[in-house]
Amino acid sequence: MKELTVRRNDAGQRLDRFVGKAVPLLPETLLQKYIRIKRIKLNGKGAKRDTRLSEGDVLSLYINDEFFEKPREENAYLKVGKPRINIVYEDENIILADKKPGVLCHSAGAWDYNTLIANIQAYLAQKGEWDPRGENSFAPALCNRIDRNTGGIVIAAKNAEALRILNDKIRDREIEKYYLCAVQGKPKQPRGRLENYLFKDAAKNQVYVKNRIKTMNESIYYNVDEIHTGIARDCRIRFRYFDYTVSKERRFRRDGGYYVVSPFALTWDDENYYLVAYDSEAGIIKHFRVDKMLDIGILDEARDGQESFAALDMAEYAKKVFGMFSGREERVRMRFDNQLVGAVLDRLGREAMLIPDGESCFTVTAQVEVSPQFFAWISGFGSLARIVGPDHVVQAMRAHAAEVLAMYE
Repeated sequence: MKELTVRRNDAGQRLDRFVGKAVPLLPETLLQKYIRIKRIKLNGKGAKRDTRLSEGDVLSLYINDEFFEKPREENAYLKVGKPRINIVYEDENIILADKKPGVLCHSAGAWDYNTLIANIQAYLAQKGEWDPRGENSFAPALCNRIDRNTGGIVIAAKNAEALRILNDKIRDREIEKYYLCAVQGKPKQPRGRLENYLFKDAAKNQVYVKNRIKTMNESIYYNVDEIHTGIARDCRIRFRYFDYTVSKERRFRRDGGYYVVSPFALTWDDENYYLVAYDSEAGIIKHFRVDKMLDIGILDEARDGQESFAALDMAEYAKKVFGMFSGREERVRMRFDNQLVGAVLDRLGREAMLIPDGESCFTVTAQVEVSPQFFAWISGFGSLARIVGPDHVVQAMRAHAAEVLAMYE
């Protein structure tokens, strides 16, 4: 039994709403039931749920201690009164659930009990097939994930052995996934293979396509999975980072020491997979090539930098960071031949403002990170494109071009 004393700032609230805020893990159905059967008492007596509280009132709560725990993803199932799951198959080892669009598989940062895993765990706990208090470490888990706005079959393991087997089969590509997609218009070809990848900016609820992916070795898939797990758990990760020498040997940065960052997103650019993360030590958003990350580990430390990432537009970030080569961010004005409209919009986005400049050209001003990769993009169009301003960026382009030309003299 626990007692709560009503303070001045809480006075005037309804009994049920006050308890709901004070004990967030208590399901609404149980809350109303406990008030009705007097397991929640006001000043030692039963009370109606809509009773208005006064300063100094004492509430006696005769409910299980587990409901007083701090809300987190691991105990979110306690909040689920009546599980809502569309089960298409179930046996003693697994559940196949039809996840509807709009439902999260796991909580997305902030605590959320209306997730698929919370409902599955509540379902099994209420059936008596899973005893959270009796288990030392295992909890029913999802073996695959589907994005919030996508519907489809998700596999849940009821026991540790089933989880190990299914994870092995997914890792070894023994389980295939198929997607149905609604498209606007009529494709030019009746069938084919898409070489582009979709990227999701959860903060902006925006999905976009960026370049194609080259063939990846198996280790990158494991890196991607670990990074996704760190994001889903809202945890920081650590890893070692390397470059290649001319002899194709790995040379670790920081003398082989670990980087510790808060992961937020993954993106493709120029045929490479990149992690976008917040570096607490530097206090800025950084990106890292996933294929150059080794020994990734998930730390038992909450992510930070949420405000910095929330202010970041991933689509814009990918546009202005050419080839993910960082540089000084500048607002640059460029002039292109009209035949390059498509290429410019592909790079800078459909919202870029194109201003006619004579009959055959147009200008556009965009925020980019000035780097050798940006200069190479402009140079690739030859005489059909040039930088107009600001002057110091024009001078930097000239210096870059002179340096390249000198290599062929």
